[in-house]
Amino acid sequence: MPQQRRKVAFSGKKKKDQLLQKRNTKGPPKYLRSTQESYEDSDAPETTAPKKLMEQPFNRGGGGARNKNLNRYNLQFTQESKKELELMKEEGFKPLNVLTATEREIDAAYFEGFDFPVRPPWKLDSSKELLDRNENRYFKEYVDELFKKKQGAESKEISLFELNLETWRQLWRVLEFSDVLLIIVDVRFASLMFPPSLYDYIINTLKKHAIVVFNKVDLVAPEAVVAWRHYFNERYPELPVVLFASYSARSHKGTQRSRGRMSHQRSMEGVYNIYRECLRYVQNDVDLTAWEQKIREDMRAEEINMLENDNEAMKTQVEGELKISSSIDTTPHQHVKYYNGVLTIGCIGYPNVGKSSLINALKGRKVVSVSRTPGHTKHFQTIFLTQQVRLCDCPGLVFPSSTPKSLQVFLGSFPISQLQVPYRSLKLLAEHINLPQLFRLNLPEDYDEWSAVAISDAWAYKRGFLTAKAARPDRYRAANHLLRMCLAGQQQLVLQFYPPGYDKQRETWLHHPDLEAVIKYQQVDVEEPDSETNEDTSSICTDTAGSDEEDDEDSSNDETNADDDECVDQPLRSRNVFTLLEDD
Repeated sequence: MPQQRRKVAFSGKKKKDQLLQKRNTKGPPKYLRSTQESYEDSDAPETTAPKKLMEQPFNRGGGGARNKNLNRYNLQFTQESKKELELMKEEGFKPLNVLTATEREIDAAYFEGFDFPVRPPWKLDSSKELLDRNENRYFKEYVDELFKKKQGAESKEISLFELNLETWRQLWRVLEFSDVLLIIVDVRFASLMFPPSLYDYIINTLKKHAIVVFNKVDLVAPEAVVAWRHYFNERYPELPVVLFASYSARSHKGTQRSRGRMSHQRSMEGVYNIYRECLRYVQNDVDLTAWEQKIREDMRAEEINMLENDNEAMKTQVEGELKISSSIDTTPHQHVKYYNGVLTIGCIGYPNVGKSSLINALKGRKVVSVSRTPGHTKHFQTIFLTQQVRLCDCPGLVFPSSTPKSLQVFLGSFPISQLQVPYRSLKLLAEHINLPQLFRLNLPEDYDEWSAVAISDAWAYKRGFLTAKAARPDRYRAANHLLRMCLAGQQQLVLQFYPPGYDKQRETWLHHPDLEAVIKYQQVDVEEPDSETNEDTSSICTDTAGSDEEDDEDSSNDETNADDDECVDQPLRSRNVFTLLEDD
């Protein structure tokens, strides 16, 4: 038997050299690889491949071919280059430029020159393969044309927008399927979440009715709500405006039951206003008596049944009430108005604007899961309110525009957990809101003036966010914590914009005839010790931190964990949420 060769020791240094050699041979990772061989030193524009967010492994839970479409409906955005990331880090050390009240006014300028992909022309006798091929070719040409505009010298910077064709197909299906469309927007950023091209397509091309729903009106001043409604009535005369506020079980002090009752009263008033607008459109074509009766019964109930165990609520649903399938039919649909005497209402809008919360309120109890994470709703969903009324919930879409990515973070369009460098967004927030004054921060010794990094260090020291070994301030954790609080509207941290001319006409809005009705809707029940207008005055570690939430996501998701830490500044609470937001 031949003698075996003696084994030679393989040192760690040799192993490191071997890995380095393999890495140099392969080149950069695929999701960062560009057409330029040296993208760090080149000034030429880069073309990067889209990056999937929240991607799940195919072998999760086994199943093989069963899970091959697991990531089919995930959000897709473009990846920043290494050069862009370095520039964003440098911006974090630049001093802040505080904005004036006029600079906080914003219109629909970010959507100028942009439309959105619509379904290409089709025929009833076309095969499914032909339709799929035509839609893929059209969408690829549309995206390529947008990126060509980005490379032009005089063009605007293109924002992050949805690059997943499957999600657009579900929007097309909802637009074709619905008789009346609810366009939900966050009133804090009303003009940034309402593409004029969508209004033109629904009203002029599809010839359908639409209703704009201002969600989260409890987070802004009532005069701002009045100003935004007046702006929409002038710019989009065909669209009625309805006020709504998402159900939030953690918004108030007091017992969980009292908070739920107050939120229920306000949400049901918004639901009834939606019913009245639909009745005005439908008139006698569809019998909506059962829907009205259902709303009145829900109004008499103490609160929406959302506080029960989520799994039990989903298990006890009536068969046929909620239809969600893993194989979503997104083929073209020939619309028939009020087919079989049923009114179909479609819900569309940006991610994280509260579409699922609105549907739960319309239904009167929890039928779809709710989350602050963008892209949580991934499937076309059909919910029957009555035998004559059904809802179609569409996943949230980010429409093409020139909105900066740093601003899209606050819109909820981009997950905060996916931010590689949070300083640009934090700088934008600090230029709108005086964070050192709001949180009583002290300037760290290493800085001469406030910047995004200085605010991150100060907040890290204040909250105890320190690294494990060196005990340095954890800047990224502190910055992400502030961004999540702003997204949730916690601890008086509310970023909002105003319509054009708001500052000059502020006295007009303060004495507008509609102001009293808006205040009444925000407060709902004046006899309660803590009204709904004080929702975001509660500290980030409220006494209900241990209670059940309406968010169904895992506790590891940092989109909703802005209030996990113990509070350090109880005196920061205020009865008036808007006192510290004015820098004039």
